[in-house]
Amino acid sequence: MTHSIGQKPWMQIAAPVFDALEAKGGPGCARFVGGCVRNALIGQPVGDLDIATVLTPDQVTQALVAAGLKAVPTGIDHGTVTAVAGGQPFEITTLRRDVATDGRRAVVAFTQDWSEDAQRRDFNLNAVYCDRQGNLFDPTGQGVADAKAGRIVFVGEAATRIEEDSLRILRFFRFLAWYGKGEPDAAAVAACAAGKGLLKNLAAERVAKELLKLLGAYDPRATLALMAQTGVLAELLPAAQCSRLPQVLDEV
Repeated sequence: MTHSIGQKPWMQIAAPVFDALEAKGGPGCARFVGGCVRNALIGQPVGDLDIATVLTPDQVTQALVAAGLKAVPTGIDHGTVTAVAGGQPFEITTLRRDVATDGRRAVVAFTQDWSEDAQRRDFNLNAVYCDRQGNLFDPTGQGVADAKAGRIVFVGEAATRIEEDSLRILRFFRFLAWYGKGEPDAAAVAACAAGKGLLKNLAAERVAKELLKLLGAYDPRATLALMAQTGVLAELLPAAQCSRLPQVLDEV
């Protein structure tokens, strides 16, 4: 199993932020998480640099200000402060657990337990952390392997993750289009099909954002066909436009 991704250039870009956070919380109080770690594991370009920390949002803000960095309260209710260093934004989010959810938004409580934070994330491959030296932390025990194999698997029970936030149905298909290899995870597909009715509760802006990201994949045709087969597309678009989609995609 891979235990380190090694030193990456983007880690140095984030050094001032880590220096600031560690001056407040000590070594190891912050780790990279999500897309930057996932993409580094599979050799894909790294874009956004997201950071998780045991520090509370107030402590994060104090640490950044003390270091002369800009701190923007972009999502304080959910534990997120955006740092700006060298002209680049870094989303810093306090470790958290869900207290209550309604399918669209969650009430969270902060924690210092990295495993607890991982359990509320969507997919195993997005629940991998690494420190500023590139050492990996994989609380689910499956994240690194899933990333390398192109498996899009929900953390824990797929139906539970979808009930917490039904947008995860569209995120599943988006990540499948971008990173999936081989046969899709059967439990995930079944849960998305069963929960598709929850999509009607989502704001149009959230749905549109996910669909546009999905369509930006190199070849999303197989994923769109699966969305049609599971009935997910029919929840988003008029059924008449979806009925021939698999045939149309085969013709493209």
